[in-house]
Amino acid sequence: MTTSNGLLLVDKDRAMTSHDVVARVRRILGERRVGHAGTLDPMATGLLVLGVGPSTRLLRFAQAQSKRYVGEVTLGVATDSLDADGAVVATRDVPALTLQLVAAAAATLTGPQRQVPPMVSALKVGGRRLHELARAGQSVDREARDITVDEFIVTPTDDPAVWKFDVHCSVGTYVRVLLSDLAERLGTVGHLSALRRLTSGTHDVRDARTLDQLAEAFERGEQCVLAPAHFVEALEHVRLSDDEERRMRMGQRLMLAERFDDDEIAALSSSGELVGTLVRRAELWKPELVLAAAETAPG
Repeated sequence: MTTSNGLLLVDKDRAMTSHDVVARVRRILGERRVGHAGTLDPMATGLLVLGVGPSTRLLRFAQAQSKRYVGEVTLGVATDSLDADGAVVATRDVPALTLQLVAAAAATLTGPQRQVPPMVSALKVGGRRLHELARAGQSVDREARDITVDEFIVTPTDDPAVWKFDVHCSVGTYVRVLLSDLAERLGTVGHLSALRRLTSGTHDVRDARTLDQLAEAFERGEQCVLAPAHFVEALEHVRLSDDEERRMRMGQRLMLAERFDDDEIAALSSSGELVGTLVRRAELWKPELVLAAAETAPG
């Protein structure tokens, strides 16, 4: 029987919303507490990181991690959502392009930058989601956000209007906006026509299961959910003595002999299970998040 507490990696199918995936996982595992980090649009496929049971409290660590995507951009056609699910709003001729020209344009879109979220998105303005306002025919000002594009590689296909891409970017990056900006710099319009998330932080889609594979594995009694500690792999960590663990669970601040660079670290029990996280308070470490002992079931 699988443990219904920890981290679950799902390879999302096309045409499903992230909420659809959560609902299906709830039914498969028989666990109401399921949440996801980093929404994937319905047209996108690939890695969706989920928290199961008490570990939904750890989802913020997955949401803060960088992502890698691959996909395709179709030039010459713009849509209202900037992706293949939207309605066509403009067409324009595609100029003669070379790999050198497209790669140079992509290079101008790498590094730290400011990006304006699209109207068709789940962000809220004035208490309403932008996509709701867009469906009502309204457009509102959106504040640009800081993002970083670490790598943006483009390659041609047999169709001169379709280009493949591979992008590694910070959390909060809208890839469809990035591709629309690329098309504009190439003197045309374009939209995201295929998207697949390969990684999120240290997590890789190669380690994920489709929903059908998850259901079959669960029926066989396989361990499908990874231990909660997998959420905090990117954090520095300390292994507590039994006495330090007891004091942390009581909410007491700890004086640690080790030195750490980060202001929040993962605290593990003497057996290696995640107890929670500690945040720096001057020379001491204060319990920030503490999982109950029963919430640290191995995975």
